[in-house]
Amino acid sequence: KQQVPKRILTSLLASVSAGVVPRAGAPYIAIGRTDEIGAFLSDLETVSEGGGGMRFLIGRYGSGKSFLIQLIRGYALDRGFVTADADLTPERRLSGGNGGALATYRELITNLATKATPEGGALSGILSKYYVKLKNELLSEGLDPDSEEFNGELKKRIHASISTLEADAFGFDFARVISEYYIATIEDNSEKRGACIRWLRGEFANKTEAKKALGFSVSAVIDDDNWYNFIKLFSSLSRMLGYSGLILFIDECVNLYKIPNRISRESNYEKLLSIFNDTLQGKAPGLGVIFGGTPKFLEDTRRGLFSYEALKSRLEDSRYATLGYQNLASPVIRLRRLSDNELLALVRRLTKLYSDREGLAEPPLTDEEIGRFMDQALSRTGADEMITPREIIRDYLTLLNILRDNEGATFSELLGKLT
Repeated sequence: KQQVPKRILTSLLASVSAGVVPRAGAPYIAIGRTDEIGAFLSDLETVSEGGGGMRFLIGRYGSGKSFLIQLIRGYALDRGFVTADADLTPERRLSGGNGGALATYRELITNLATKATPEGGALSGILSKYYVKLKNELLSEGLDPDSEEFNGELKKRIHASISTLEADAFGFDFARVISEYYIATIEDNSEKRGACIRWLRGEFANKTEAKKALGFSVSAVIDDDNWYNFIKLFSSLSRMLGYSGLILFIDECVNLYKIPNRISRESNYEKLLSIFNDTLQGKAPGLGVIFGGTPKFLEDTRRGLFSYEALKSRLEDSRYATLGYQNLASPVIRLRRLSDNELLALVRRLTKLYSDREGLAEPPLTDEEIGRFMDQALSRTGADEMITPREIIRDYLTLLNILRDNEGATFSELLGKLT
């Protein structure tokens, strides 16, 4: 019965009709997955308390893993986390000497999001929020904002806070650039402030180029080899600035499985292992990572994660898993097929949303017709195991659109032609 804003409703139905995961509005069509969501929310609580976490979300194409990732992303934003998400592609990897890992880092930083900026591009806003907070503290203490004392005290507090990051790998450069960003803000130097943002985004090719733009030397620029160290620094920074932590969502990991060169593929698996160990051994406080992939990406013993023994020994199911029970404490969560009742509830939810978008006084199909649609969909060969929410959504919305756009078309006729 909840009223969905028209802008979100239109975008939501357009996305799911095309088989694309909506970036906004996912909770409006969320059905089932209660246990899986509970496990992820538990992870968020652990990360907010200074721990780390990592999960592999495994499911077939169309099973809803990318949808669940966006759903959890929304929950993380509501709980005060900074989030960043990226899909891996042939050009975006976790490791590689041709800019592939740096491309992933840049995508993550571009998609940094907070509750105030859920669509991404939140880096400047995250930094500015802290700057405004410090200024307001000084104003509440009675300092004159136009005085030298005000600016001097502001710089002192910024340095005291940011210097806590210097102990980590590459932390000195990271803290220096952040401090210089704030100093440039105080001095209204937009050029230097922009250069600091560019360095944080990994846009400089080398130290010489960075020095020319920044006006001071740095010992490193962000590249394929060190990008993950800077992700950990961003995690520490987010907690220092008052956020609950940083949650990364990295989807389409099947692209690692598709890397043809064995050495390159194993290099990516080695980086993944490093992230796994860091997050679960307490070496990355305030950082949570969720990887999304297909069963092949995980289980293939020739090219998948199980081809890399160190990962297989950590991710392989215990012999107790063969008893048919779900283990939500495992680092691997496999998405089960939604039940027939859950799929029916999903179709009914879509019916309501479709009616709202079209401004219909009555639903486009009756309960009896919805039941017939579901019977036909679930009677197909293999549907008891293989049917996915994506297939159901696409077929149902296509059916509704055909009935809307073709005056002579009838439900019974359309259903009969597919029987």
